[in-house]
Amino acid sequence: MMPKVTTELLRHLRQGMRNGQNTKEPIQALIVPSGDNHQSEYIAPCDCRREFVSGFDGSAGTAIVTEEHAALWTDGRYFLQASQQMDKNWTLMKTGLKMTPSQEDWLIKVLPDGSKVAVDPFVIAADQWKILSKALKSVGHSLVPSKENLVDAVWKDRPDRPCNPLLVMELSYTGLSWQDKIIQLREKLAEKKATWLVVTALDEIAWLLNLRGSEIKYNPLFFAFALVGSKNIRLFINEKHMEDRAVRDHLQLDREVAPEFRIQVHPYESILTELQTVGARLSMKERIWISSKASQALTEAIPKMHRLQTIYTPICMAKAVKNPTEIKGMRNAHIKDAVALCELFNWLEKEVPKGKVTEISAANKAAEFRSQQENFMDLSFGTISSTGPNSAIIHYSPNPETNRTLSLNEIYLLDSGAQYKDGTTDVTRTVHFGIPTDYEKECFTYVLKGHISLGSAVFPNGTKGHLLDSFARAALWDCGLDYLHGTGHGVGAFLNVHEGPCGISYKTFADEPLEAGMILSNEPGYYEDGRFGFRIESIVLVVPAKTKYQFLDRGSLKFEPLTLFPIQTKLMKIELLTQKELAWINSYHQLCREVLRPELEKQGKVEALHWLLRETESIG
Repeated sequence: MMPKVTTELLRHLRQGMRNGQNTKEPIQALIVPSGDNHQSEYIAPCDCRREFVSGFDGSAGTAIVTEEHAALWTDGRYFLQASQQMDKNWTLMKTGLKMTPSQEDWLIKVLPDGSKVAVDPFVIAADQWKILSKALKSVGHSLVPSKENLVDAVWKDRPDRPCNPLLVMELSYTGLSWQDKIIQLREKLAEKKATWLVVTALDEIAWLLNLRGSEIKYNPLFFAFALVGSKNIRLFINEKHMEDRAVRDHLQLDREVAPEFRIQVHPYESILTELQTVGARLSMKERIWISSKASQALTEAIPKMHRLQTIYTPICMAKAVKNPTEIKGMRNAHIKDAVALCELFNWLEKEVPKGKVTEISAANKAAEFRSQQENFMDLSFGTISSTGPNSAIIHYSPNPETNRTLSLNEIYLLDSGAQYKDGTTDVTRTVHFGIPTDYEKECFTYVLKGHISLGSAVFPNGTKGHLLDSFARAALWDCGLDYLHGTGHGVGAFLNVHEGPCGISYKTFADEPLEAGMILSNEPGYYEDGRFGFRIESIVLVVPAKTKYQFLDRGSLKFEPLTLFPIQTKLMKIELLTQKELAWINSYHQLCREVLRPELEKQGKVEALHWLLRETESIG
């Protein structure tokens, strides 16, 4: 993997900084976050500014450029990838390691007195701005907004913002009309005594309006903002979308409807001025609700006395707890996904010994089998198809330069998923096509023990996900091993494969308590640079649990697997497993058989069925 050469690019960028281009005066540092105007995790090509300046294309990271330095912060998923993609102009800052300074501490150390640090206020969240601004101000520096993005000024061939057709979602998929969602949302507004809610997260707008798009790769989203008031709905979107008759009918744009359900359509770019106008007209007691994760630009547009900020919006909370229709759709999606994977792994077992299957061809074959399933729309993220040392790169993406051939001698890790109209999938399985070493089996089994421990956990209502993280790590910790990524993330229903507000992580972030109806991943792992990587990931649904006793009548919860696909028993070191763990494995594999067998038979996948039956035989 050849790193991007950034010498000339950084020279032009620094020249613009010295000239005070797009800022009122010269600046000494420029921050380039990885997000877009909506603080999205995955972004459109036109918003990949951090990738453009640094060469690193992972989903998380922040670049900072000063007159003499260029540094990039990213987390443990991307340490290896970032070091390979960046040239010698850049210093990698490994977030989460004890010796790594925070962005503000580093800036304070390297900048001359009285420096100005610039950032585009549309692409930095308000809460991040506040922390950074306070730290810089305490030592005499200042954080300033750039009027226009400085990176855009040197990015001559920057792609246009996409505008692709929208997809109307029927009630049979959503379970609730957008009008009913608006009614429920307004109840939350009334509880908080708020007049308006600013909706900036793209998945929240898609979910609220029962629309989907394709303007960000793998994410069924479209670019829009919304202002939802107690009596008004304003949608800020490329008006070309409103030329579609199906969309106009769905939003009732050409019909006489009650005023509270009439949607006013405005240009996408007009959100800032419109929000400023709304804020200026508020009476003394009126408030505008906005997430602290929304951009600094939009937050600052609301007068402070009228601003109501919370981390999560009521839409985020409602979206996370799936309704019965969404849960049914997610179950269906995971069954179809498992059928495609049974076909894939049956094919791999036959083809890998021939020595012609590569990481790329295996990923393409996975996509091919998935695309044959009903209501397939797209992949849910770039497939991580990795063998041997590449499997140690947590978010590895195969390319022609790194593409390895699968063999009988190396571990193969496949982390993949799909977007179906009825649900989103994300599954990781690690396998060996030959004879694994004793050490490989031992490490895999520690990961498996963590997966089982978390998957079979019973916990009280009100428990936050980060309290469960150590369940997945305990077996690894016992022998001095660990992994540098979270254990679980929320999953959308034909939406983002990563969604808040719930998660399972060692990081202390503001996750909300788990509730029945939430859907998360369970994905412990273990990785050794240059050798191999193991990860076992299944998607689980939070459901009520029956327990012998009821402390304070608060009730209990547990996880129910939605991913139903075998875990390779060949890689398990049976003597390290307890009777309870063996029982869990056999029970899980029996469930895979019971659910998948009828679907495989219905689709006429005879060979894949034989593979499934062989892979789910009882052990122990």
